[in-house]
Amino acid sequence: MSDPGAVESALTLDPTLADPSVLGLVPAALILLGGGFTLLAAIGLLRMPDLYMRMQSATKAGTLGVALIAIGAGAHFGRAEFLIEALLIIAFLFLTAPIASHLIARAAYHARTPLWDRSVRDDLAGLPEDAPSAEPPPDRL
Repeated sequence: MSDPGAVESALTLDPTLADPSVLGLVPAALILLGGGFTLLAAIGLLRMPDLYMRMQSATKAGTLGVALIAIGAGAHFGRAEFLIEALLIIAFLFLTAPIASHLIARAAYHARTPLWDRSVRDDLAGLPEDAPSAEPPPDRL
């Protein structure tokens, strides 16, 4: 006869596979949510009517998507160095993506890239190219 303990151990699955905990589902949910936001950014690139709206879609949704994926990956590995790296990636992304988007939009505007024909407002119309966009503060004595 076979050993009953061997049969019981063969029928028992790994507890992490048989009973997934909430801690195991959190990284997966973050990565899936990040993928969803990244997909929305890609759809926005295809569906938005002009360059400026496409840039807004790609910058906002894409940045949030990559941030959620990085946090999910850091949480999946669960070690402090991975979480620190994920936070550094997010900080770098949050600092550079809006600046890059702004500079590209400004260059496109100065290159006379047309706005969508149904745009209702152009805040830079009528300003000289090199003029500051706001009045300088008054001098105070």
